Amino acid sequence: MKPSLVDIHARVNGRNAGVLGNERFYKFAVFLPLIERQGELHVLFEVRAHTLRRQPGEVCFPGGKVDRHDQSPKNAAIRETCEELGILEREVSVIGELDFLVTSFQSIVYPFAGVINVASELSPNPDEVEEVFTVPLSHFIANPPERHDIRVHVQPDDSFPFHLIPNGEEYNWSSSNMPEFFYYYRDYVIWGMTARILYHFIQLLDENK
Repeated sequence: MKPSLVDIHARVNGRNAGVLGNERFYKFAVFLPLIERQGELHVLFEVRAHTLRRQPGEVCFPGGKVDRHDQSPKNAAIRETCEELGILEREVSVIGELDFLVTSFQSIVYPFAGVINVASELSPNPDEVEEVFTVPLSHFIANPPERHDIRVHVQPDDSFPFHLIPNGEEYNWSSSNMPEFFYYYRDYVIWGMTARILYHFIQLLDENK
């Protein structure tokens, strides 16, 4: 096949750009839930069940993998929130979409912020959620996180064809620093992707940014 300019124009012009290679990525949706407690807005968090294989006992937001049955990442975020907290879809209101994350582990995370309006107590799924707690939103505004950087290096595998690239094994690979944020509240430590999403959300609220 010898593509013509007409063929190229038909395939490229007006195309919506995405993340290169995203068809191989896992897609996840996360919900940053706000809930009113005693007249004040709180952020709701989960502690992951200790029986889970991945990240047991860590603090997180509701969320999970975007299934092929989900109409969109937004629908996935709502579904996962309802399943994990034992609430109804009508009790979840999405305010808007936050910036998505492309991780180093071939996954894309789509965060959303919104409100949970429940008249009764939550009924978390014990298979996924150890406990639920809330923190006043004002706490995070008044108490910025600690920041620690993780150095990320490139490490080719043993079969990498160094003889095909300039300077071979002495090639000057790029490296980078990945920020990790740590928030503290009572005995809870909020870090990792959850802290990055929370930090991004707080930055959006900062009028002096």
